[in-house]
Amino acid sequence: MTREQPGAPESATATYVYAVCRRLDPAALSGLTGLAAGFPVRTLPLGPLTAVVQHVPAAEFAEDAWQQRLSDRAELERCARAHHEVVTAAAACGPTVPLALATLYRGDERAQQALGADRDRFAAALARIEGHAEWGVKVSLPATVPGAPQSAPPAPSRNGGGAGRAYLERKRGLHQAREQHHDRALRTAEDIDTVLSRLATASRRLRPHSPEMTGERHRLQVLNAAYLVTTVRERELLDAVELLRRRTGAEVEVSGPWVPYSFAGEV
Repeated sequence: MTREQPGAPESATATYVYAVCRRLDPAALSGLTGLAAGFPVRTLPLGPLTAVVQHVPAAEFAEDAWQQRLSDRAELERCARAHHEVVTAAAACGPTVPLALATLYRGDERAQQALGADRDRFAAALARIEGHAEWGVKVSLPATVPGAPQSAPPAPSRNGGGAGRAYLERKRGLHQAREQHHDRALRTAEDIDTVLSRLATASRRLRPHSPEMTGERHRLQVLNAAYLVTTVRERELLDAVELLRRRTGAEVEVSGPWVPYSFAGEV
């Protein structure tokens, strides 16, 4: 899908696009602030489809200003929340294809041209996600072998004789135990993904978060996945997650239902 930054705009505003959906009652967007206070979040016709857009100050959303905004963590979170709030309001009315954060055009006419060129792709995506929601599942297990020491015992002195061989054996055994623990963790992740994928129309494996990112150094995230699930199977998915928790002993975190960000772009 075409995206452009309003580098040298012809007017004081640019058009920010949140999402594309079918016909949408503008009242569903009433009261939303979006990313630019003072400009209403509104609809923009795309033939049989509708874009959810907002005018934004062009100078404040030019490429350099936008990059500076996204480099500020607090500002990035604010923008992401505002974007998601608008997408969620539109999705409450029917299937909605969310566009990426910072999708900007030089004006309404340019947005209509660019988005209209992708009208068939949008229509296919909307048909695909209708009646579905996205569910996220993260699986974590202890990062180390339960009951095993964190590291090998101190090496014996050179005169240790048999103690040296015993030390090497213990070190080798610890290494093998860690490898076996890691293999079991990966098999657990595969087993859980296999069960949940059977309940989903589609699934996507995402990059697991590192301990540095999660802040839980004692736990290892072995699965980070998204599942596109019909509304009639949501209870079945949640029941399966609870059963998998008990069967595997893993920490299985489930979140949703969400607008299907991970699947809306696929056709």
